[in-house]
Amino acid sequence: MLNQLQRAQTRVLLLEGVHDKSREWMERFGFSDITEVKGALDPLELPGYLSQADIIGIRSRTQLTEDLLKEARHLLAIGCFCIGTNQVNLEAAQMLGIPVFNAPHANTRSVAEMVLGLTVMLMRQVFPRSMELHRGEWKKNAKGCYEVRGKTMGIVGYGHIGSQVSVLAEALGMNVLYYDIDSVLPMGNATSVPSLRDLLLNSDVVSLHVPQTRQTRDMIGKDECALMKKGSVLINASRGNVVQIEPLVEALKCDQLKGAAIDVFPEEPKTNSDPFDSPLVGLEKVILTPHIGGSTVEAQANIGVDVASKLVNFVTKGSTVGAVNFPGLNLAAHENAHRVLHIHKNMPGVLRAINRVFANDEINILGQHLNTMNNLGYVVLDMEKKSISKLVPNLEAIEGTIKVRILS
Repeated sequence: MLNQLQRAQTRVLLLEGVHDKSREWMERFGFSDITEVKGALDPLELPGYLSQADIIGIRSRTQLTEDLLKEARHLLAIGCFCIGTNQVNLEAAQMLGIPVFNAPHANTRSVAEMVLGLTVMLMRQVFPRSMELHRGEWKKNAKGCYEVRGKTMGIVGYGHIGSQVSVLAEALGMNVLYYDIDSVLPMGNATSVPSLRDLLLNSDVVSLHVPQTRQTRDMIGKDECALMKKGSVLINASRGNVVQIEPLVEALKCDQLKGAAIDVFPEEPKTNSDPFDSPLVGLEKVILTPHIGGSTVEAQANIGVDVASKLVNFVTKGSTVGAVNFPGLNLAAHENAHRVLHIHKNMPGVLRAINRVFANDEINILGQHLNTMNNLGYVVLDMEKKSISKLVPNLEAIEGTIKVRILS
């Protein structure tokens, strides 16, 4: 385990106003040198801050490129206090021995609740009626307004969020269909369909919950909008490049679709002071929200604790559970021992060379853990407490070594 002095000397940089729970959690485990910045740093300022950090926590605006990471010579770990990790060059971080942690499921409930709220508002045409009243127009009627009970919710992507939407939709009396490229067991009475086409043809509400991949890019375009039931609605709270905007606008204008709710966009403003522009602006049957599906106080608090705990576990114990670019090892604390972390290129002979170093120094190994991921290997060894003055240089001299740390 990392001792108290080492924890107190570990420099933590938290950017973009991550939740206070993050700092509180790290302080709870003895980390006291914590610098917090409410917004994203100017790109010209970032290298200076990064050069003095052992741990950095960011959200979505800070871009950690390969060049920046190479200059961050003290950096041990990166925490992305959000779902995505696109803002970090993961491959570069991996080959520099820097694990990247995120919180892929901490805001699941927040997104699911918002999707159900949008579903009700779209089916009841709440947004157009609200805009009419804002203009001083009173148009009280039930035309085109429906209960969600008995309607069919079609969910594309049945992961953590999609399955939560499924449960909530069924609780409202909706029938649920879902489509996923993997074989996923249903929640409740949801029914799996064999293709996206089948789902689009049979759903009154289509809600998208897929990751950003080559397969999902432009998933919903002109042909898909045409397949959807006339008068159905589309909700996208997943990734901005999943829906082609122009075909969606046309489907809305010709009344093929009754409405849409879009929370994510192909191009989004980088800061809150930048303007937003989209062909969807001005369409009253469209609910537009600024990428806030997971932005609740509860979600941000959950993310803060989730990522902070992963960072603490890695820095203090070497545990890499939850790292997106690193071999996963779930490690318990080992008292009365030194713990050696050896990060290296995944190549033959490294483990043999490590064991030879310990044997030559007559060091007894109390435990050993190994895992690999792509081109990276990660070995953790617990050893008897004795002089380690020569151990680190000898381990660093092994061909393929990227980084060596001793936890004592």
